[in-house]
Amino acid sequence: MIMLVLLGSVLISVVAIKQYKQQSEDYHNDRLYAKEHSISTHLKRVLNGRNNTWEVKTENIAVIFKEEIYNIADIHKLQINLYDLDGTLLISSKAGFRNNVADKCIKTEVLNAISNTAGHRYVDKHMENGETFLSSYTYLTDQKSKALVILNIPYLENDDFLTKELEAFLTRMAYAFTFVLFMAIGLAFLLSKFITKSLKTISDKINATRLERLNEKIVIDDTSEEITTLVNSYNSMIDELEESAIQLAKSEREQAWREMAKQVAHEIKNPLTPMRLTVQDFQRKFNPEDENIYLKVDEYTKTLIQQIDTMSSIASAFSNFAKMPAQQNENLNVVEIVKLALDIFNENYIVFSSDREHIIAKLDRTQLIRVVTNLVKNAIQAMSENDEPKILVNVSEVNNNVVVSVSDNGVGISEASKNMVFEPKFTTKTSGMGLGLAMVKNIVETYNGTISFVSEKGKGTTFKVTFPTAN
Repeated sequence: MIMLVLLGSVLISVVAIKQYKQQSEDYHNDRLYAKEHSISTHLKRVLNGRNNTWEVKTENIAVIFKEEIYNIADIHKLQINLYDLDGTLLISSKAGFRNNVADKCIKTEVLNAISNTAGHRYVDKHMENGETFLSSYTYLTDQKSKALVILNIPYLENDDFLTKELEAFLTRMAYAFTFVLFMAIGLAFLLSKFITKSLKTISDKINATRLERLNEKIVIDDTSEEITTLVNSYNSMIDELEESAIQLAKSEREQAWREMAKQVAHEIKNPLTPMRLTVQDFQRKFNPEDENIYLKVDEYTKTLIQQIDTMSSIASAFSNFAKMPAQQNENLNVVEIVKLALDIFNENYIVFSSDREHIIAKLDRTQLIRVVTNLVKNAIQAMSENDEPKILVNVSEVNNNVVVSVSDNGVGISEASKNMVFEPKFTTKTSGMGLGLAMVKNIVETYNGTISFVSEKGKGTTFKVTFPTAN
């Protein structure tokens, strides 16, 4: 609306100015023509009057109008110039005009234009000293319509009065359009507030829509038909979304249990197979009279115990992965707890550092130790091919966050494996369930923390865990 008002005011102003210029031009042309006709009639009366004793011909024009030309020019308030048919000045009402060499002769193109036009008339428009002049040229004829001389009337276009009228008109237009503009701004503001009020409510609801939670429907009264249709469509979508979320959650739970069951079955089968073979071999080769029977029983027993321990570790790993972090948190000195977690490792290439002695965060002691030990175990396992292994564990505080980093110079992580590092069941080792980093990520995110890593194949990996400090 505002743009329409502004565009309308500009267009009307442009049209008004163009109309003024056209009217001004038409006014001056008509006025010059009327003056030319009046002066021409006046000159003919003098030529054909009783007081003229001279023969009416071109050679006598200067003598005939020697005195009369000034009276005629004064009556009509215009300068009068008379030229012979060859364009030479004969007489002028302007004093000293004959001394101006440039004006004593008419230009050739003007003479050709006069003679070649049907009305034998030509108007020249030119600028002098910033002012616009019209100069008309036409034939003055005798009673037999024979051309005697060329009548020239210079005319100044004085637009002062018309310009003042235009300025007054544009000023009134400016006041009117300013008033209309403010009215349009106010009306546009009220309309936009009315329209966008409902849209803002809808926008807020849409932005708050989430698949994983219960979403509220939109309730808006006194709206347009289009807004009502949009609201009804959104509410229908919410119903469908809730249904889909329930189905998706059910499907995800079933899929998760299926995957977990497959993984548990797969991991348990691994130790069961050697256990079965060991028992069968023992049953087939058992001889009570064998002098080495006790030694063989001891070996079979050790093998079975080893496989049973493997099954126990598998069960513990899945139990730890499924177990949520403890709810009873406490303010811990992270520096001290990380040192404590490193005490279980005997590797002399593990180096601990911290820029402070006390960095307090609200965490569970057991879960924090579990995070550190898992990261350090992964770093140790990455050292299998390194002759000079080195693991750096650092604790620092950055922007009200405690940062625990574990860096190694091991084999690194390939580009293909980087996107799957934190996925359950993913492992690059020949043994293990691939639940360590998935469990670490689960613990870290439970405490509103983040875990990230930077790795370069063949040069090493750095894992960085960030927790909020206790305020």
